[in-house]
Amino acid sequence: MAALRIAAAAVAAGADRNSVAPVRSLSFFASGFSSYGVKSLSFRSAFLPSVACLRGKFDMAGAGLRNRGPLVPAVRSQTAEVIGKPTVLVAEKLGDAGLQLLKQFANVDCSYNLTHEELCAKISLCDALIVRSGTKVTREVFEASNGRLKVVGRAGVGIDNVDLQAATELGCLVVNAPTANTVAAAEHGIALLAAMARNVPQADASLKAGKWQRNKYTGVSLVDKTIAVLGFGKVGSEVARRAKGLGMDVIAHDPYAPADRARALGVELVSFDEALARADFISLHMPLTPATKKIFNDETFGKVKKGVRIINVARGGVIDEEALVRALDSGIVAQAALDVFTEEPPEKSNKLVQHENVIVTPHLGASTVEAQEGVAVEIAEAVVGALQGELAATAVNAPMVPAEVLTELAPYVNLAERLGRLAIQLVSGGSGVKDVKVTYSSARSTDDLDTRLLRAMIIKGIVEPVSDTFINLVNANFVAKQRGMRISEERQPSDGAIDVPLDRIQVKIAHVGSKFASAISDSGEITLEGKVKDGVPHLTKVGTFSVDISLEGSIILCRQVDQPGMIGKVGSFLGEDNVNISFMSVSRLTPRQKAVMAIGVDDEPSKSVLQRIGDISAIEEFVFLKL
Repeated sequence: MAALRIAAAAVAAGADRNSVAPVRSLSFFASGFSSYGVKSLSFRSAFLPSVACLRGKFDMAGAGLRNRGPLVPAVRSQTAEVIGKPTVLVAEKLGDAGLQLLKQFANVDCSYNLTHEELCAKISLCDALIVRSGTKVTREVFEASNGRLKVVGRAGVGIDNVDLQAATELGCLVVNAPTANTVAAAEHGIALLAAMARNVPQADASLKAGKWQRNKYTGVSLVDKTIAVLGFGKVGSEVARRAKGLGMDVIAHDPYAPADRARALGVELVSFDEALARADFISLHMPLTPATKKIFNDETFGKVKKGVRIINVARGGVIDEEALVRALDSGIVAQAALDVFTEEPPEKSNKLVQHENVIVTPHLGASTVEAQEGVAVEIAEAVVGALQGELAATAVNAPMVPAEVLTELAPYVNLAERLGRLAIQLVSGGSGVKDVKVTYSSARSTDDLDTRLLRAMIIKGIVEPVSDTFINLVNANFVAKQRGMRISEERQPSDGAIDVPLDRIQVKIAHVGSKFASAISDSGEITLEGKVKDGVPHLTKVGTFSVDISLEGSIILCRQVDQPGMIGKVGSFLGEDNVNISFMSVSRLTPRQKAVMAIGVDDEPSKSVLQRIGDISAIEEFVFLKL
């Protein structure tokens, strides 16, 4: 009898370690076993110590769990018998090339425009689901599948419409198609740029209405103008390449943009504020994350060059639409060209859509024949590969980690992510993060310490705050390499107890500036160290200063002249702002000299209070860090 493939517990980076995915007859992780040191299914005890299948039911005694349910039909692979073809539900229109690829391998059900209820009713009959941006794949959908759904494919880049947490908890892989529509999106950005500069849509509508208004629609030239590309990834760099061809001066802001790639394109990397101040045109290509949501707001528009023109083919949510209307009405922003909106489709009465100085298109960035076919093929290949047991670089969830390793490393996983998240917030300038060094101090031998998940979580902490890429054990190294980051790891022996996996973790980022100069160590790198105390992650060193900071809530770091009354002054300001202080710690080199004060807060202080703290004469520098 052919061996039956099994699925390891899938727990996404950052997911609850107690969330364990159900084992199924088909594992999309199985082919990855060898790359993690598993040579055959006889070694499956490293992942699920006891798996027994009988009459379509299974036990997970070794994992301390018990789950029973029908085994779904297995598909052809090196280790599984062919019992029947899997079923792939295509819920939104997909290019024919992708459909033909799917039909070679699976039963394909093309059911478009399903209501949420209809999708939930149908999903229990499907092994895979392919959607675009219009279908919401909620927790209810995953739960309605009754454990049969193995993979969700998003035909495009963004996965805002897929509940990743639910997918991971219920053992469903999520893949996307991030590359096929790159050129199409860049071309549409350039089309909007030119159409806006020359008032093409307005002039077209005027002429068709029987008017001849040459003077009214005088435009502006692009040559020798400065365009700021915000987000220098795949699409942003393609826009920059084309803008250079139009004779424009191109600057860009992206904390991860490789400097050598920018230089090769003749693009200058600058800070966010410098990009705003210098740009005649701003082209947005940043992902929608908590850090970028409404990043273009009243305050941001107050920093731009008056008369700037804005193009957005990225995500609607990065712009506060009401603030943009105000900026347009006041003349701060001369024109805007938008392909994406906070709510899609927008209301007919939307003031931004109806504004005379705004041109709009209905999310056409990827809408070319070639891009649609490319996306269809890319997502079909990813879905088929997942059903066959392959792990693609486009996987956005579901790392495979032994349950016992997860349990032991859980608090250190939290520490690793938070060190990365703090470190990236300390980086300043536009040169980008290139070199990251991670040092693990442990009493254990190298063979007894699996740091793959810790490395992935550090990358997650550094990248996710400014990216729409979801980092996990599967794709962490790929994402780091793609962004030009070099991650080196070092083990240092310690005298700690052998039953404690790690004594401390140190993260260093080299060749960057810092928003908090005291975070720079003697070797010239942003340096943070942390350890786990009583199950809680703590920050223990910032630069050369030893601290003791519980990594919960948010943190204010101040470098100050060590003198009486400093704690009281800062505390009173925060109290007046109704900000609760969770802890306060002061580290100094010598009395009455330099000191670093760390303040833990439960809430984010107002900008005015932070300004008042910064204005205290004894405080030489400070930074607010969000966790």
